Amino acid sequence: MDFNLPIRKIIHVDMDAYYASVEQMDNPGLKGKPIAVGGGGRRGVISAASYEARQFGVKSAMSGRLAEKLCPNLIFVKPRFDRYKEISQDIRKIFYDYTDLVEPLSLDEAYLDVTENKIAFPSATLIAQKIRQRIHNEIGLTASAGISINKFIAKVASDINKPNGQKTVNPEDVLTFLEDLDIRKFYGVGKVTAEKMYQRGIFTGKDLKSKSLEYLESQFGKSGKFFYQVVRGIHDSPVKPNRIRKSLAAERTFSNNLSSEVFMLEKLEQIANEVSRRLEQSNVAGKTITLKIKYSDFTLQTRSKTLPYYLSDTSLILETAKELLYQEKLNNSVRLLGISLSNLNTDKQSQTKDEKQTSVSVQLKFDF
Repeated sequence: MDFNLPIRKIIHVDMDAYYASVEQMDNPGLKGKPIAVGGGGRRGVISAASYEARQFGVKSAMSGRLAEKLCPNLIFVKPRFDRYKEISQDIRKIFYDYTDLVEPLSLDEAYLDVTENKIAFPSATLIAQKIRQRIHNEIGLTASAGISINKFIAKVASDINKPNGQKTVNPEDVLTFLEDLDIRKFYGVGKVTAEKMYQRGIFTGKDLKSKSLEYLESQFGKSGKFFYQVVRGIHDSPVKPNRIRKSLAAERTFSNNLSSEVFMLEKLEQIANEVSRRLEQSNVAGKTITLKIKYSDFTLQTRSKTLPYYLSDTSLILETAKELLYQEKLNNSVRLLGISLSNLNTDKQSQTKDEKQTSVSVQLKFDF
């Protein structure tokens, strides 16, 4: 590869079965047992599953009822998000001992740019080992990591040796690694996209690389260019320590399906209150309100309205959500309602030079 920019050293740290591992750490009686965080009750949905539960096919976003069928001995644990946030902050303090370029993706994963780091250490691989060891020694949890020249490859690599392992993709190995990779392992390729690729004879990175940019754009739209670039090791999005929030939302799943808009108004008020509270906490406001409706047959519908001014007040959010609810007749009984605000006053229209797509050069003697 011929590259113009200096090669970066990016680490993706991903905690292992985070919520479930916290519960097992805090309650030793749960260690070694199949547990699910959330998912209790007739309509519950699982937030996380321990590795012992995953062996039975239990996974996040699965209904508790199905999970219990797969694993009759499954133990359901109520989520404690305040505790997960508390530990996440402790983990991030460890990250900041090595670099200020930390981009959290969620409570349990983050990107770190250690090209230049606080300990003046040349090896990103050894820095990742030090971080994982400290997380284990100081907090009591295990983490996995991926190390490479960009965020895309680092994230893919972090899943290779899970749990409690790491994978480094050196600059000279990038193209081979991507060509040999099963297309399902590409970050951003979901079940539907993977099936579409299979139908077009794309099973590995090498198959993907054989397709022209024009072909990929014609088949996969805007994602086509993304696929064309990442399979060639091109993904120059920088680690952004201050990620700009693009939207803020809250939603509720109901224990019984609701069949009339009238029965939904009280629920909408609760959701609007929660959205308003989160906006106040984040000190932001938004112009676009979106109502999310999930029906009993699991089909999803969204209805949006953009206002000429920013708002964060509960009453204004609620009134707009009501308007969207009555905008058209419901297709079926409803199991979930959600309200989100986007087009926030934190959005930035400009793009930094670092964010523009460029090519990268691989130097074989690079200390990684």
